[in-house]
Parts: sequence; structure tokens; C-alpha cells
Amino acid sequence: MFSNKLLFAPSRFNTITSSMNNPQQPDPPKKRVVVCGGGIIGVCTAYFLSKKGAAVTLVEQSSIACAASGKAGGFLAFDWCDGGPVSSLARASFNLHRSLAQELDGVESYGYRPVNTLSLSVTESGKPNRKSTVPGWIDGPVKSPRTIGTIETTAQVHPQLFTRKLMEKAMAEYGVEVVIGKVKSVETGGGKVTALLEGGGVIDGDAVVLALGPWTSKFKLLESVVRVHGLKAHSVVLEPKDVDAISADALFLSYQPAHGGPPMDPEIYPRPTGEVYICGMSSQEEVPDDPEQIEPNPDSIRVLKRVAGTVSSHLGEESRVKAEQACFLPCTDDSVPVIGEIPGMAGCYVATGHSCWGILNGPATGAAVAELVMDGSSTIVDLTRFSPARFVRK
Repeated sequence: MFSNKLLFAPSRFNTITSSMNNPQQPDPPKKRVVVCGGGIIGVCTAYFLSKKGAAVTLVEQSSIACAASGKAGGFLAFDWCDGGPVSSLARASFNLHRSLAQELDGVESYGYRPVNTLSLSVTESGKPNRKSTVPGWIDGPVKSPRTIGTIETTAQVHPQLFTRKLMEKAMAEYGVEVVIGKVKSVETGGGKVTALLEGGGVIDGDAVVLALGPWTSKFKLLESVVRVHGLKAHSVVLEPKDVDAISADALFLSYQPAHGGPPMDPEIYPRPTGEVYICGMSSQEEVPDDPEQIEPNPDSIRVLKRVAGTVSSHLGEESRVKAEQACFLPCTDDSVPVIGEIPGMAGCYVATGHSCWGILNGPATGAAVAELVMDGSSTIVDLTRFSPARFVRK
């Protein structure tokens, strides 16, 4: 269970360093790092920074994993990004997820498990499936089943539970402090950084990492440097009447509605809890200032419920609705995440723009940023392609 033992923003925060047993030779001061953002990227960054010996303060305006990191599907794929700029990041992060699951007892604590993944075509007005080539619970009008991932190459986590478990570990074992507050601005100079919070809070550090997700471009410091927009994605979580009937198969659908209209690409992820997560229906909308203000569009939710009931009778009217929700995915113009030090601002780093692959790529991003901040370069992933310098106007 995630602990809500959080530090609220003080007037000024300073890290107190410990001393060695020999008082004549005190420990060198820990590098103080402020991480802004309590989603998967910020939490992974805080975790790996603290593991490398940094004194970390994480600032989150609402609660840990309250936005996309709490409402995502949690699907992980080893090689689906191959051939593109994110390939090395995705492969490293998939393997890191496996290691973290062993370290954190992920199977029990946040539903980590390998899954088989299928691609299916669905014609809403078609005849129910009577073939044995798909799992028995998929009894709707599906055809053209194809395996696109195996238990070696695809897996899943419950994203909110994973993010909060990692935060809990970072706090309990590595001394990460969490401050609930909204960062208004960041000042740099003289090899130091200062985070100014709304309400007058001030946090000093040696470096700052801005992991603000779709709110990146709303932060004044970044609005002219990094271009990130939000894509609104919807999801529903259902609990079937017979939870034991649902197998561990992730589904990627090509879905043709009965009354015409463009085909859709919804996704269905059964979870170890017995719940089933269905997502899709993305749209371009303005990102609200507060994540608590995000509301799903009723029409999108209705469509997702209809999709679920069409694919499987287990997900029809007898299933219990556990959640109807929406979140904003942070996207960049070139579909490549932004990870690195901001040009002209020594000690100020950014990590965002992971789109639908944020949960997958969170661990490797956090580990790479930790290396960059603490060691000056990253060995786990070459971050050159992700540098924010590509957005700076020449």
C-alpha cells in the first residue's frame, strides 16, 4: 500500500547531509536534485538519482501518478519500437522493468506479468466467433487473429501501482522527500538552482529535472524551448462477472463500427486482478492546468463500452464498471521524447514527450537522466537523439 506520508512545501528546504563515523572526515555533501513531476518519468528519475546517492526532493502539484501514469494501460513491448529512434530506450527499459519486478516483487505488488498479444479484426455487425483459434472469452465477431507479441516480448504492469510502489521504495530506502505543491518557476545561476513554489515555498538544489508530461509547454521556462502537446486518451475499466474466464492476452483491434464511420484501433488489456482495461478514442484538446480537472467525454466512454461488449460477452452489460477516465499523453512534433539538459541552462534538465510509451520507457529514462545528472553522461542509453537542443531555434 502506498504511503501518503508526504512533506508539504516549507518556506525553504535544505538537505541535511550525514557525517562519517570519523568527525574529522565528513562525507562530501550529497548532490541536491529537485525533480518536478510525480508521474512515471519523475518518479523513476527520483528513484535512480537517489539510488546513485543524490539527495532528492520530488515536487508534485496533486498526488503521485494522478494523471496519465495512473490511468494508462501499462503495456510493455521489447521490440515494437525497433527501426526508430526510441528502439534502444525501449529495449533497455523493457529489461529494466523485468529487473525492477524482481526487486520490488512486482508480480504481487503491481501486477507485473508477461503476456501474449494478439491482433484482431472486428466488424461490429459481423457474426459471433465460433473458432478455436482465439481464447474462449473472445466470442464476438472477430477474425484474422495474429500473434504480435509473446511472453518473451510483451508484458504489463498496473501503472499506478507500479509508480507508487517505486515512489514508496525511494522514500523508505533512499530518503527521497516529496513535496505537494506547484512549481511556479525555476531560477539558475552560480552552479545552483532554485525552485519557486506557488504560495512562497522555495527549494534549493544543485540541479533540477522537469518531468512535467503534457504540462511541459505550460511551464514558462520551457514554453519557447520544448514543444509538447497533450493527446487526450480515454479508457474504461471493467470487472467481468466471471473473472476467471479471462486469459492473459492483450488485444490490439482493428474495429469497424456497424453504422459506418472510420475504423478504430482500441486496445484491451486484461489484468491479474480480474479487471479488464479498454482504451482508445483519442482527441486533440487543450490540457487543463490541474490534472484533477480532466473529465472523460461521455460519447467516447460509450463507444469503448460498446467495443468491449462486442468483442466479448464477458465484458457486456453484466460486467461491473470500475472506472471511466481520461488522461493526456505528452507528445512532441517529431514523436521523439525530449530528454537532456536544456541548452544555456546548466543544471536544468527535461524529460518528457513519451506519448503512449511512457510506462514502458519510464525506467530507462529515469536511469539515463540519473546518470546524466550525476556523472555527466548516460551509459544505459545514448541520449543524443533525445536532446532538447533540437528544438532551439538557430
